[in-house]
Amino acid sequence: MFPGCQNACGSPNAFQLQRDNMATQNYTFSLSSGIAASITPRSSGRIPYASCPLCDGKQLGDHRHASCAQHPMYKAGLSDEMRWMQCADCKHVFTHGYWNEEALARIFGSANPHQLPGNNPHGSRSISAKMVEKVIRCLGEVQGTWLDVGFGNGALLGAAQEYGFNVVGLDLREQAVELIRLDGIEAHVMLFENYLPPEPLRVISMADVLEHVPHPIPVLQHAHRLLADDGLLFLSMPNDECYAWRMLDRTGQNPYWGELEHYHNFGRERLCQLLRTQGFEAIDYGISERYYLCMEVIARKRA
Repeated sequence: MFPGCQNACGSPNAFQLQRDNMATQNYTFSLSSGIAASITPRSSGRIPYASCPLCDGKQLGDHRHASCAQHPMYKAGLSDEMRWMQCADCKHVFTHGYWNEEALARIFGSANPHQLPGNNPHGSRSISAKMVEKVIRCLGEVQGTWLDVGFGNGALLGAAQEYGFNVVGLDLREQAVELIRLDGIEAHVMLFENYLPPEPLRVISMADVLEHVPHPIPVLQHAHRLLADDGLLFLSMPNDECYAWRMLDRTGQNPYWGELEHYHNFGRERLCQLLRTQGFEAIDYGISERYYLCMEVIARKRA
């Protein structure tokens, strides 16, 4: 199903980053089952989902409970409950609710060092170069504009520019945008859904972004509208179907159940199914070197 190379897992820099910021946190969770009669957040900050954000299914069961109180981005007064649900119809796993605007303002008011331009420039450049080279092999040429949504430390933007693409970045952290502009890269503090380029885009990358979006389908629909014919969408995110995820679940060490910025857990098959329904075809799969347990999928826009 996915031609092309598969990267080796586990860059030391990426693993160290994830270990320092996630795996050392003392997250705890319990497993429960059954169909939820109602979905009500325990405390302030979250807007509850009325149905599955992917298929609109109404039969939602409790999947896992965790705490995000020890997460480095947690702010006192926000709900520390991570209540994960599973849709009985499509089996998608997602949080019981998403952060409201006030909570998001508090969360995005600060950033971890790895989320800002200038962090680990050499190691990040090498990892990002492999991502760009993979896209170029699928694209067949270097041409047009590459939009990176949620660019973080800016390494992927920098690598795409270095290989010859025109680049634009979007991020919700003002500090990240201000810093990358100092190095001559066009960037905007803006929701992706509000961005309208002057001409169709050749590549859109959402590296570890889609799991942060409350409603992924409108985002994918907007990406489809913005891409040129045969344009590429690059996605990376944790893969909850992989062996390492299952092993960490079994040993109670999986940090992603307490990741307060995440709303969704995707597996390879569920993600590719979602892409097909939104006018994309996955053409390449690989194991990410950026973050712990993550996958990379390249999808081509279909007419």
